[in-house]
Amino acid sequence: MATPWRIRSFASPLLICVAVALITYNAILFSTNARLHSDLSTSSLHVHRTLSVSHKPRLFHTAVTASDSVYNTWQCRVMYYWFKKARDSPVGSDMGGFTRILHSGKPDSFMGEIPTFVAQPLPDGADQGYIVLNRPWAFVQWLQKANIPEEYILMAEPDHIIVKPIPNLSVDGQAAAFPFFYIEPQKYESVLRKFFPEDRGPINTIDPIGNSPVIIEKKSLAKIAPTWMNISLAMKKDTDADKSFGWVLEMYAYAVASALHGVRSILHKNFMIQPPWDLEVGDKFIIHYTYGCDYTMEGKLTYGTIGEWRFDKRSYDNSPPPRNLPLPPKSVPESVVTLVTMVNEATANIPNWESSW
Repeated sequence: MATPWRIRSFASPLLICVAVALITYNAILFSTNARLHSDLSTSSLHVHRTLSVSHKPRLFHTAVTASDSVYNTWQCRVMYYWFKKARDSPVGSDMGGFTRILHSGKPDSFMGEIPTFVAQPLPDGADQGYIVLNRPWAFVQWLQKANIPEEYILMAEPDHIIVKPIPNLSVDGQAAAFPFFYIEPQKYESVLRKFFPEDRGPINTIDPIGNSPVIIEKKSLAKIAPTWMNISLAMKKDTDADKSFGWVLEMYAYAVASALHGVRSILHKNFMIQPPWDLEVGDKFIIHYTYGCDYTMEGKLTYGTIGEWRFDKRSYDNSPPPRNLPLPPKSVPESVVTLVTMVNEATANIPNWESSW
């Protein structure tokens, strides 16, 4: 059995609250039903509103975690625009309500535009410069404090654009998830065994997934989320894990937490595409624009080198993209053309796009 890990106590009152809330690795190993017990008061969280939905079977609630940065906020506004179009499509779907889980600790000026739950961030220094660690902690708070009428959750991200209505892809207690080629449990077995000991099963029990996109039963996520949070913090403090997993560390932590709680995922490659590597939208549901798209004016990809034409979300770190972005040159893949066209439609229709920042 791997050596148990513990989260170090913190000095400030809020740090102490989080430390009390954390469960130890022994608790994870011997009780997959372990829950996070937090003495954070309800008053420290703010629920703005949740879209009302009809009570239909297998509806899922879409949840997106975000900071209050301009960078995250413009992506959330675009994402929510396309969420509403997909949900309200005459085609129909299992899409229910929507919540932006804002882990800044305070309301922002977009509360009236996007249904929002305000969660507290991790205490200063706890994320060790890796802001993504706030994601599992934000989900823990939301699941404990918010009124979520749906029995399923879709965990999504700000840089997701929903192309068409999404059905509930989960089946018989199994989650539905996108398989990431760079999540490789077998490659990193020696590191992962610190958090997923051999007596918990073969290493391929850990699915090659992150936490998003994932459709999962709410009751399962409520069990997984505290474990996900604690393993994320423990991996970040573990030199080998931090070096091995880098910017996808929190994704590995979610995959391990799911396995520890016995929740397997049905892998759906058609869940989303990631331009510029995926060339066509086809029957996919989500465009994930995590990578920059750089091309010559002849339509040749110049990934790693700034192109004559480009769309990269990182170009809009401190200010949102302007309306009516230029479309890609001819011969650029359909996936990239669709992405920019959909961003343009959203920004053209969202009120006060360029004057509300």
